Amino acid sequence: MSDPDAGPEPEATADLVDLYGDELSSVAVPFRSFGGKVRFSGQVVTVKCFEDNALLKRKLAEEEAPQGKVLVVDGGGSHRSALVGDVIAGIAVDRGWAGLVIHGVVRDSLALSSLPIGIKALGTNPAKSSKSGAGQADVTVNIAGVLFHPGSTVYCDEDGIVVKR
Repeated sequence: MSDPDAGPEPEATADLVDLYGDELSSVAVPFRSFGGKVRFSGQVVTVKCFEDNALLKRKLAEEEAPQGKVLVVDGGGSHRSALVGDVIAGIAVDRGWAGLVIHGVVRDSLALSSLPIGIKALGTNPAKSSKSGAGQADVTVNIAGVLFHPGSTVYCDEDGIVVKR
């Protein structure tokens, strides 16, 4: 039974592609699902950071009225250190984010699977990232040739990730 307070389930990405065609871009990278929600969508907020999650954490905590937004993080595809773990994902849940798309890796995967949020990432690594705060927020990010503009809409499910241009 679905949670009546959770709002409507997002449409399947395959159905959206059939409906909107060239208005959507599909990310051709095999992201995995880690959060308790496999399907999620929302308005894009962006962070670009490489092996450093301090800016990402600050953005999750500071973003005004994030209800229903998805933080898209261009971590350069690095597998050397995790950008998100259970503490940072917990902040996202507490603040009402719909989900996280991490072009990098996460840690604490068992704990992440119990959280009521969508999380897509490339994989896992228990190593911590640095904390200098390096990076950029609210900029267009390019993940596998797909541009994520702040304010655009992203849809994620079992089949992948699509963004409406």
